[in-house]
Amino acid sequence: MKMFMLKSLCLAALLLIAVLTGMQLANNGIQKMKGYEDPNLETAVSFHEKGASFLGNEISSHDIAAKKKKLEEISAFNFFSSMGRKMSDGITGASEKLIHLIDN
Repeated sequence: MKMFMLKSLCLAALLLIAVLTGMQLANNGIQKMKGYEDPNLETAVSFHEKGASFLGNEISSHDIAAKKKKLEEISAFNFFSSMGRKMSDGITGASEKLIHLIDN
């Protein structure tokens, strides 16, 4: 099962890289066909000193840090997550007591 998951993840990563490479090659082909640089045509993926650009959207480390902080705040107040944890703890405790009852 582990090997299947590893192979699946590797295949998915390979396909993602192939799609992004194909998009970049298509963009380069369009620019060559036009014969001039069009500022409206953006590259699929590009890397800069400050960050990266993915399909025209700028991505920086500051954006990632802000999103991480926001996710931490959201997960701190997740009602269903806390209820799930409590239910899991209760079921675990009940099953342990039942096993001890049966064992003795």
